[in-house]
Amino acid sequence: MSTSEAPQTTVFRISGSNFSMRLIAAAIILLFLYYAAGVVITVLLSVLLAYFLDPAVEFLERFRVPRTIGALILVLLLILVLIAAGYTLWLRTSDFAADWPKYREILRSATKTVQGNINSLEGGVNDLTSSGEAAKSVPHEDTGAVRNLVVRGIGSLYALVLEATFVPFLVFFMLAQKREVWHGTLQLFPVSRRNQVKETLEDLRDVLRDYLIGMSVVTLVVIALSSIFFLILGLDYPVLAGITSGLLNMVPYLGAVLAWFPGFLLAVVKWKSVSHFAIIAIVLTGIHVIAQNLIAPQLVGRQVRLNAVAITVALLFWGWVWGGMGLILAIPLTAALRVICDHIDSWKPIARWLSA
Repeated sequence: MSTSEAPQTTVFRISGSNFSMRLIAAAIILLFLYYAAGVVITVLLSVLLAYFLDPAVEFLERFRVPRTIGALILVLLLILVLIAAGYTLWLRTSDFAADWPKYREILRSATKTVQGNINSLEGGVNDLTSSGEAAKSVPHEDTGAVRNLVVRGIGSLYALVLEATFVPFLVFFMLAQKREVWHGTLQLFPVSRRNQVKETLEDLRDVLRDYLIGMSVVTLVVIALSSIFFLILGLDYPVLAGITSGLLNMVPYLGAVLAWFPGFLLAVVKWKSVSHFAIIAIVLTGIHVIAQNLIAPQLVGRQVRLNAVAITVALLFWGWVWGGMGLILAIPLTAALRVICDHIDSWKPIARWLSA
């Protein structure tokens, strides 16, 4: 009996050891993703932009433009476009910041009104007194909350400087030395698995490229339609609100609701009726639903193939790890994971669970 039980005990210890090692490895990876967010996000953004610009570089190569020159031209054009768009957005944001005291006073009075209604429902002199003291401290808490939200959304100053400095160089090198990088990546794997790795990389390229091009077009459509809608309503800063609405569209599900906030914030100065805010919510939701369910599937296709549960979990996880950037990168990262799992036999059940 003792000789027959010994192998079972050994097997159990080995499997337990492997499971523990996997947990430790997962914890180390998670800590690395969290604390090295600036570096990891910089690399991921560079990879995505390289995939996005690569078709244009290949198009220039057909006209005998050297790949290095074509990559340089496109990176410079991208920088110029981003600078122009950023400068325009900065001007509009500065104008809005100058008018912010007007919106702040209205929001503060609305907050006090809501707080007063809550207090009247709760009743009691002590509740009124304590809530009144809390109301006085609301601006400070709101300021801290807004500051924390902005910092959490865009990341640290170090991360922003890192991304702005290194992304253009990384994108250029990835585009200019695409064949060398591709060949070097394949050399990292055994000869017997290089065909499988090559197929995986090609599928990753197709999925990420289709997603980026499709979402870029959809975002531009939402920005245009939202800006026109805000302009028809006669709201201030319609283009700024439309850009915000379009960027929020990049966040699945949540974007359709978060897009209400810019319109509500601008409309609070002009209207007090609930019906006007209902119209804004209905129209913006309609724009986002049409964009996500009619336009996006035609452009992105079925290659992403993620179900609603997988998308929601990805948004929660990557949003917790990286904040606002995590919400934007959640879908391409999860789609890339699904492609990798599709090409590994032992991981195919995960791919089936992620697939729509």
